[in-house]
Amino acid sequence: MRDLPRRPLRAAPDLRHHRKVIASRPTPVAWLIAPAALLFVLFFVLPFAVMATMSFFSHNPVSNPNAVLTFRHYQRFIDDSAGIFHEALLSTLRIGLITTAIALAIGYPLAHWMARMQSRLGHALLLMAVIAPMLTGIVVRTFAWMTLLQDKGVVNTLLISWGFTEKPLPLMYNEFGTVVALVHIYVPFMVLTLTGVIGRIDERLEQAARSLGASRARTFLEVTLPLSVPGILAGSLLVFALSISAYVTPSLMGGTSVLTLPMLIAQQVGTSFNPGFAGALGVILLTVSLAIVVAYNRILARLSGQGNLA
Repeated sequence: MRDLPRRPLRAAPDLRHHRKVIASRPTPVAWLIAPAALLFVLFFVLPFAVMATMSFFSHNPVSNPNAVLTFRHYQRFIDDSAGIFHEALLSTLRIGLITTAIALAIGYPLAHWMARMQSRLGHALLLMAVIAPMLTGIVVRTFAWMTLLQDKGVVNTLLISWGFTEKPLPLMYNEFGTVVALVHIYVPFMVLTLTGVIGRIDERLEQAARSLGASRARTFLEVTLPLSVPGILAGSLLVFALSISAYVTPSLMGGTSVLTLPMLIAQQVGTSFNPGFAGALGVILLTVSLAIVVAYNRILARLSGQGNLA
């Protein structure tokens, strides 16, 4: 029997090197996330970084080589003797919190109704009614509210003609008119966020609670409401962030009686030509807003945990 020719033995592939090569290659998910990450960095992270950097310089370092690092912009806000800056911050947060609370009070029942609606046609019509105002620009909707709430507007004209009042009610150029317009603009965001979360809650959980003797109110408080906390949190944060950063609506509906921090920032950039102080105001607003958001998140998490334990 002849000996078969032996083939030269090949070195076994280095599996560890092969795995490292595979691990170093970008995955398809990374390629899909890359455009969104680039967009986020260019239009969110970079502008905020520039604004925060400008707040620590005495002048614009690009156009003025004598610019030095300083804390005077923040010190100017802290040492506000007239109280204008502090009042603007409080007014901004107050309007944001009131708008968020009213939007949640209006949006939650509507979102629950939409999520539990059995008719597809009715759900589609209601969804179109919620989305329809979003197809119109904010400026147009704000001018519509100005037509309704001004002294010679539709509301005051009807109230005077019907004898409910002798003089026009102050419905505009104050925080009331600003909040009304902001609620109308941002309620759809709350409704759409809550509808998706409530729609994913299994209705059998509510039916089981009812079969065990719980009333409708107790079923809602102990089953539906705790499970919808993520939607409440997401919708509230979205509406609050949009409300405190609004500029057009407060400036038109509030007039000279309402001064918010975005309006003050615009004045510092466009009128006073002080981008450093404007950047400091932006950083202060963001810091205070993040503190409120963290506190709100913890409160809701605690309430949700107590509801689940109950």
